[in-house]
Amino acid sequence: MCSINTGRRVCSSVCGGYLLEGGGGARHSVLGDGPKLLTHYYDDARTMYEVFQRGLHISENGPCLGSRKPNQPYDWLSYKEVSDRAECLGSGLLYQGCRPSSDQFIGVFAQNRPEWIISELACYTYSMVVIPLYDTLGHGAIRYIINTADISTVICDKPEKAKILIENVEKGETPVLKSVVLMEAVDQQLVERGKNCSVSIQTMQELEECGRKNRRSPIPPTPEDLSIVCFTSGTTGNPKGAMLTHGNVVADFSGFLKVTESHWSPTSEDVHISYLPLAHMFERMVQSVVYCHGGRIGFFQGDIRLLSDDMKTLRPTIFPVVPRLLNRMYDKIFSQADTPIKRWILEFASRRKEAEVRRGVIRNNSLWDKLLFNKVQASLGGHVRMIVTGAAPASPTVLGFLRAALGCQVYEGYGQTECTAGCTFTTPGDWTSGHVGAPLPCNFIKLVDVEEMNYFAAKGEGENGTLKIIDRKKHIFKLAQGEYIAPEKIENIYIRSEPVSQIYVHGDSLQAFLVGIVVPDAEVMPGWAKKKGFDGTFAELCNNLEVKKGIMADMVKLGKESGLHSFEQVKAVHIHKEMFSVQNGLLTPTLKARRRELRDFFKQEIEQLYATVSV
Repeated sequence: MCSINTGRRVCSSVCGGYLLEGGGGARHSVLGDGPKLLTHYYDDARTMYEVFQRGLHISENGPCLGSRKPNQPYDWLSYKEVSDRAECLGSGLLYQGCRPSSDQFIGVFAQNRPEWIISELACYTYSMVVIPLYDTLGHGAIRYIINTADISTVICDKPEKAKILIENVEKGETPVLKSVVLMEAVDQQLVERGKNCSVSIQTMQELEECGRKNRRSPIPPTPEDLSIVCFTSGTTGNPKGAMLTHGNVVADFSGFLKVTESHWSPTSEDVHISYLPLAHMFERMVQSVVYCHGGRIGFFQGDIRLLSDDMKTLRPTIFPVVPRLLNRMYDKIFSQADTPIKRWILEFASRRKEAEVRRGVIRNNSLWDKLLFNKVQASLGGHVRMIVTGAAPASPTVLGFLRAALGCQVYEGYGQTECTAGCTFTTPGDWTSGHVGAPLPCNFIKLVDVEEMNYFAAKGEGENGTLKIIDRKKHIFKLAQGEYIAPEKIENIYIRSEPVSQIYVHGDSLQAFLVGIVVPDAEVMPGWAKKKGFDGTFAELCNNLEVKKGIMADMVKLGKESGLHSFEQVKAVHIHKEMFSVQNGLLTPTLKARRRELRDFFKQEIEQLYATVSV
């Protein structure tokens, strides 16, 4: 849940906004037009089709989508090339039986790449609807989505994914699927397998050629038409599909433009690095802003380990991130300050620059930038002027430091797929940390009581018109003695411990205390341990009982400083060497913990912790 934290109360927080008459405490951004919600920023960009056409016009057919091969420069498609290919692909889909209608759903099963956007634009050009699919949903969820949405056509990137789709049809699990379109080359054997189960398999190039010979004039959507159904994996049960209209998407990024217009104006010179999943709305919203202003999108090579090299080559101006990446940047910077004097200088420099940021001065040409921070700025390409973070809570310490070190505007947003992406956003000039900004002018926000957690929305109270995330209602549980526990709140405190990369806090109503699973940071922990007098490899340190005690003591210290009650502190931890990840099923695609899977995965370790600890 979202709220202002005033002790143990949840308050109606947006005191800087309009209180809606008869709205029961709901409030609205002060930047909006009174109680009227913002629907669009530009009159000529009210649908996602019009957004791209506006970019095509403004850019004067400039570069649009870029990709690269290892050790090569970026290769660019122009706006006109992208628009033409989208029309041909869309015409090909219509020729093969798809309807130019908002009840025609087209699946896109691919990693970020130019063809993803071409496929999306093809749908929008002819009023069809995109439904993203992605690996980490799992095969069962993909089958569920195809059947639930009645998806007859899926466009995918690699033959391996096409094989998964064909296998589902062969088993009789997705009888609705009739066509698979591959962005890459396809072998004849797979084509024959498709024929045998009445599924057409062809390349995207072939379908574009078909559309080029049977070209149809665009049939654009209206703002009220459905644009995308974004299925989120969630933490339990079947995926849920958020049905978003063109008007929803345009209104959300228009709210972002309205809020930031006093400090930042996107132009056709802006460059965005695309690596966060296009299957999720956060990445799509950032890209929409870039297209609308004729900017460029450069795609990473597909390997997150090569992202730094991609950024140095692309030199982006806009960099969307998730807090986990910010944490790694922060940890890496401080791990390199491996002597007391180096750390003192780094902390002194960051305090000086943070003081500038608080005064509204954001720059990358100070003495401290030239002496210390230019290297980290160069690692991002040296041209970044805006960073946007979302999808999970960001540490105030990390956010404050990076605002200073990177010398650019760093914004934090909060929202859900159901509200398109963001519903609150940092107000330019308010560079304080620890909150997720004020309401966007495209939506209202209202707080409600959560009586079982002793949180209450008190009319008229709050801080400075911003929201602060203090808890998550969904994952609360009781300990044996009846105390309510919100594990994510505790994890967000413990994650600030220097050697800790990831943490899972566990408890249940049959136990009187909490335990934890800790994944140390492989880059930071050895240096931290050495300062504590411990030597060894990462694996050796993870098995060292004294190191484990030191890590837990640091976490408990942070807990006390943050006001945790004794029953909210873990009493024992297990050190695990492998990161929780999407690939091993312990994180959702948006990098949130899969709590049930974590509980099951560490069942034996948890039982051992409870068996060996007495309180």
